[in-house]
Amino acid sequence: MEYTTFGRTGLSVSKLGLGGAPLGGVFGPADERGVEKMIHEAIDGGINFIDTAPSYGRGESERRIGQALSEGRRRQVVLASKAVGPGESFDYATTIRSVEESLERLRTDWIDLLQIHDAEQVPYETIVNETLPALEKLRADGKIRFIGISTRILPLLMRYVRLDRFDSIQFYTRYMLIDHTAKDELLPLAAEKGIGVINGSVLGLGLLADTPASFLRPNIVEEAAQRMEQLQFLRKTAPYGLVEPAMRFSLSQQAIHVTLTGAATSEVLRANMAICDGRGLAPEELSRVYALFQGKSLFPAE
Repeated sequence: MEYTTFGRTGLSVSKLGLGGAPLGGVFGPADERGVEKMIHEAIDGGINFIDTAPSYGRGESERRIGQALSEGRRRQVVLASKAVGPGESFDYATTIRSVEESLERLRTDWIDLLQIHDAEQVPYETIVNETLPALEKLRADGKIRFIGISTRILPLLMRYVRLDRFDSIQFYTRYMLIDHTAKDELLPLAAEKGIGVINGSVLGLGLLADTPASFLRPNIVEEAAQRMEQLQFLRKTAPYGLVEPAMRFSLSQQAIHVTLTGAATSEVLRANMAICDGRGLAPEELSRVYALFQGKSLFPAE
């Protein structure tokens, strides 16, 4: 397992993090005992960063993680969660309540990193005047240690980074083999500001694993298939031949501190941990990937 320093926080984090959505059954049934076993296996294998959210399984992901960490494991991990969920108000009081409820489900007195979830849902002014002050109060009270923000909208993330009030950012499907637009402006800005960077969905919501999510629009799936055809030189095995190069592409990017794995089974978890060995794509392969899709976003910018 590889480790790095999470931006200006000083936290030492594993470059591979465990994503909490599958643990809450978001992508299909997840056996509770199996989830606890997998969390313990991840920690034993060197993963020390776990990311979740209240909306993952309507709190089930947080509850299961809290249970798994309750017997002496809490201090072994950097625990990240999020505030507020889809359809909720991002006002001061709701944010405070959201975090308090997360603390209860997670069975902990503190959360290392608390992120504003899907910031594109609400006006910028609401987050600056309501959500962020609530998190800053919770930080002052010792209930959270660091504050982050997540959204897939790169220009919006850059606007928040420039505030100098956030310790981390999280995005998804913006630094992967078939859409690496985050590297052009966002990653250099984050590095300049000392911001911790979390990369989610490096498999493009299943596209790069040949199992696209059912909610993806047909035009996106078609465009992704065309781009993947141009990446045949990276395929080593079938049918999931792009999974390993996709993981290595993110894990070897120095400006990305944590690459999340959404493992639903121990077998997938072990395979992903084996990839976190410090080896990226060959230089000529990386140059070719960058040249193929330079500046070409796969998903809509808004």
